[in-house]
Amino acid sequence: MAVDHTARIAGARWPVWGSIAVVRVTERAALLRACALVRAELDAIDAACSRFREDSEISRVNAAHGRAVRVGPVLREAVALALAAARLTDGDVDPTVGSALTLSGYDRDWSLLARDRGEPPPEPPPTRAVTLLALAGWRAVELDQDRETLRVPLGVSLDLGATAKALAADRAAARVSSALGCGVLVSLGGDIATAGPAPVGGWKALVSDDHRGCADAPGQTVSIVSGGLATSSTAVRRWSHRGQTMHHVIDPATQLPAIGPWRTVSVAAADCAQANIVATAAIVRGARAVTWLDELGIAARLQRHDGRVMTIAGWPGEQHDEARPS
Repeated sequence: MAVDHTARIAGARWPVWGSIAVVRVTERAALLRACALVRAELDAIDAACSRFREDSEISRVNAAHGRAVRVGPVLREAVALALAAARLTDGDVDPTVGSALTLSGYDRDWSLLARDRGEPPPEPPPTRAVTLLALAGWRAVELDQDRETLRVPLGVSLDLGATAKALAADRAAARVSSALGCGVLVSLGGDIATAGPAPVGGWKALVSDDHRGCADAPGQTVSIVSGGLATSSTAVRRWSHRGQTMHHVIDPATQLPAIGPWRTVSVAAADCAQANIVATAAIVRGARAVTWLDELGIAARLQRHDGRVMTIAGWPGEQHDEARPS
């Protein structure tokens, strides 16, 4: 149910994980407390899931030489979500792509990689060569909730980039709404979670290649009343590595950056995690994603490399959109 809190909406933003965190609440007086709660959730996710921190739980698991490691509830929840994503997408979103990301040059936090990166050409080249030390799919991951342990095979590295940020947004929004009783929107790098009562007309969000753009940047402004919205793109997090263009969406089948017709996919779903899983899988699936999304009945916006846009399952249309296949 939408509530006319428009005059009392307040927001804040700050840099996080090489990206931008945005918090909006329907009660101005709740903003400072809401930001503190969000920061606490982000700290918990970072301590559990960042492969760029030597002291994180996931780094201990990746460095355990195939041994089981006792881990806390946050990492167990994050890994359970990542494995569920792999099952849902038939392995197109796979948390065992950490080695591929490292070998492609994504071996440090994005804020550091962006500072040091070379400028890539506008489009990815047709071929890229990456040598892998080990290949093992998501089924090789052993998560034991009863024993509170996690194990990956020797040489395999977990990366939760496809799911952990969206999970953090969902957790943070739920925590703020529960603790403060207000409506809230949490955006982490453009991955959006909402909880509690929305303002009249819903929360406004710009869907774009680059979430850091200003309000009049190229893209589409949409409204959401509940649930989550996520965008996966190959157009922004790009870098050059050994003369090759790279991006962060890995195709598990090739262990290389995905090549396909879509530069950006945005999805609306029941929560941010579901939206992000589907958006990432659509980038990996390429042209096959259209039928898949249509069968799922999930609202989505797919943008081609030439800028043309296709909308699916009730996503609001734009001028010059492509028609969805009937």
